[in-house]
Amino acid sequence: MIWIISILGLLLIVSVFAIYNLLTKVEKYEDVIQDQVKYLNNISASIAEAKMHLQKLDGEGTFQSDDEVGYFFKQLQNVQEELNRYMLPTNYGQNQSEK
Repeated sequence: MIWIISILGLLLIVSVFAIYNLLTKVEKYEDVIQDQVKYLNNISASIAEAKMHLQKLDGEGTFQSDDEVGYFFKQLQNVQEELNRYMLPTNYGQNQSEK
């Protein structure tokens, strides 16, 4: 009977230690994920701002008339279209309870 109690006590101590280690690792990874979500949201906001500014410039048609500037502007629009593919949804990184 004493052997069983001592084995169960040892297993309890080992389990508590393992659970504590796993909990600290999960909390650390959650902090890293939150930082990455903030970073990605900032990048997405920058892309959206650049998209709006480029559309505003394109709406006026000021860069279409000059050949060299028009070519550069077209290339800039192509780059912006590629960046638009990486924009995040507005609810990216939010918990279900935050929605």
